[in-house]
Amino acid sequence: MSDKKNVPLSVLDLAPIPQGATARDAFHSSLALARQAEKSGYNRYWLAEHHNMTGIASAATSVLIGYLAANTNTLRLGSGGVMLPNHSPLVIAEQFGTLESLYPGRIDLGLGRAPGSDQRTMMALRRHMGGHVDNFPSDVAEMISWFDAKEGEQPAVQPVPGLGLKIPVWLLGSSLYSAQLSAQLGLPFAFASHFAPDMLYQALHLYRENFKPSARLEKPHAMVCVNVIAADSERDARFMFTSMQQQFINLRRGRPGPLPAPVENMDNLWSPSEQYGVQQALSMSIVGDVEKVRQGLISLIRETQADEIMVNGQIFDQQARVRSFELTMEAHKSL
Repeated sequence: MSDKKNVPLSVLDLAPIPQGATARDAFHSSLALARQAEKSGYNRYWLAEHHNMTGIASAATSVLIGYLAANTNTLRLGSGGVMLPNHSPLVIAEQFGTLESLYPGRIDLGLGRAPGSDQRTMMALRRHMGGHVDNFPSDVAEMISWFDAKEGEQPAVQPVPGLGLKIPVWLLGSSLYSAQLSAQLGLPFAFASHFAPDMLYQALHLYRENFKPSARLEKPHAMVCVNVIAADSERDARFMFTSMQQQFINLRRGRPGPLPAPVENMDNLWSPSEQYGVQQALSMSIVGDVEKVRQGLISLIRETQADEIMVNGQIFDQQARVRSFELTMEAHKSL
């Protein structure tokens, strides 16, 4: 493969709720970031579905997409992703059909196969553990058949709105499963290396090698998601990054909560094994000043041959968060 030119940059937002803040604050922060992303030239802005997580406010993903779409003008908005096992495909097709009808040409539907929550939460979502994950391929195919229906086609059950709206569908994954399914269905694929980097290169290879062209996509299109924390100095960026590191320790200890304030020193907060685990999970992170981020993006694009890069950045201070995404785009434009 040749070196890629003009690889677009996009945003992944988990709508983090920092300690001492509320979900309402998180939504206002997301809107401020989305507006800045639109102004800076980011390509897409995706929100992730999580449930029963007191530090993440984007559970009602399609509702939040609607709020951001109503208050921006050109930015593509989407899900990164909707966890399809939690929902009926018809309901998701109707929700995204509604979004596409209101904001035509600006909506993406990214789908994940993991439930994104524990068993008790899944029961609260009115979904049953028994076998439904295995319905994922047929659920995705059903949804695409609705979106790609030709004029005059009237299936017995149809999403209203949604039928025939050609909404872009992406498959998301952190393992080889979604890579294979995206290749088989001829869909674009996004890999979640920002928290699960282990199978990144294997998944990209599998996706590209097995890709079958479809009416939706002629050739493979892979997006790689990484963490980027950018600041005016490397020291400031490392300081900001400690919020994410603490969040991961808390998650691993079974105590997820609001996004912690950054600390000067992590040494007293994690055991050696926790430090190792967190550093492995967050190994696809670029942390530093503009030049460090620029070099990191160059390496990432060269090594992955990604068609797009998506950037996640859980940062405690809202101004620092917006600034980080500004600096990241500055680094990207200088490539």
